[in-house]
Amino acid sequence: MARIAGRFGRVEPRRAAGAYVRGLLADLDRKNCWNLAEHAGLAGPQTLQRLLRTARWDADAVRDDVRDFVVDRLGPHGVLVVDETGFVKKGAGSAGVQRQYSGTAGRIENCQIGVFLAYATPAGRALLDRRLYLPEHTWLADPGRCQAAGVPGETAFATKPALATAMVLAALEAGVPAHWVTGDEVYGQDPHLRAALEERRMGYVLAIAGNRRVDLEGVQVSAAEVAARVADRHWHRYRAGQGAKGPRWYAWAWARIDQSEPSGYRWLLIRRNLTTGELAFYRCYAPVRQPLMALVKIAGVRWAVEESFQAAKGQVGLDHYQVRDWTAWHRHITLAMLALALLAAIAAAQPPSDHDQIPLTLPEIRRLLATLVLVQHRSIANVLHWSRWRRRHQATARYCHYQRRSEP
Repeated sequence: MARIAGRFGRVEPRRAAGAYVRGLLADLDRKNCWNLAEHAGLAGPQTLQRLLRTARWDADAVRDDVRDFVVDRLGPHGVLVVDETGFVKKGAGSAGVQRQYSGTAGRIENCQIGVFLAYATPAGRALLDRRLYLPEHTWLADPGRCQAAGVPGETAFATKPALATAMVLAALEAGVPAHWVTGDEVYGQDPHLRAALEERRMGYVLAIAGNRRVDLEGVQVSAAEVAARVADRHWHRYRAGQGAKGPRWYAWAWARIDQSEPSGYRWLLIRRNLTTGELAFYRCYAPVRQPLMALVKIAGVRWAVEESFQAAKGQVGLDHYQVRDWTAWHRHITLAMLALALLAAIAAAQPPSDHDQIPLTLPEIRRLLATLVLVQHRSIANVLHWSRWRRRHQATARYCHYQRRSEP
């Protein structure tokens, strides 16, 4: 917390931010302002709600501190990973919410979509940056709706790949020591992202669909057609990282593409599942020649962002917020990223473990912190106070709901 203390002009929001992050790391079933305030021993949630909504502090500046902390603790030679995740919502007032596809839910849901940038090294992985996706027709075309949700007036429409491009370029300008970028098909199909990376001589391994066309020896063919031409002897069995159930083994092949381009090397990387035969495809670029194993390694790193989402939602309440405002969303997400960065830093600093036990995982580290460091000894009076507070608030909410339902 000392790293971000200078971002707060007053002691009250600084203390509230510390209580908020400690609550995110605590053993709480739901990490919203009510439960976080109760854990901190506050008289009500107003202090933490004010921290997210109206207190004067810059969430982007804190985000920069989180980014520096992550790079400092996880080390150089990392890979930047771009991806989005969904936050399912019930109402229509939350900034950016609409019925749209959510990979988290695996279907179309009423949700918000956040685009994130992760940083992965052999020491660990954590989230560096975040952007809230605003749909063009249902939001930016409705200034009144944007104003009600606190969306800044100068906000312009940006696609998910454009948001990812902005985050990657900002990270590189801030000196993040990465030489590769990876992401899924949403980002691999965007030529502007690829051009921006090639302009800065940043290598990338970006997934694409099988029907995407590539230039193979001067002829435009689909990625699936290239895979069909690969002879059996040209498939190589390599491991693409460690999965939850052990090493992820696949068969891999590659082909030089876009050889007419003036600089750098470009490949189509093909992955085949050894059991089902399912194929996956990647557009790859590097400023210098690379072996096949190097591209395979980067392709395997893409799962780091999924693991970061799982840890952030399961351990530090990334999706537990109950706010609708644009500013409040960014502030909660930033503080959750800080809590996740702390867990990743502790995991990276631990010494090698014995053969009879696995290293400390992020859930285990958070559990130890909650038990040994963040435990709160609450009085009976405080427990009863919060019970009364919740019941009074719920009674008011029920009365207002019944009043609306009874209106003609």
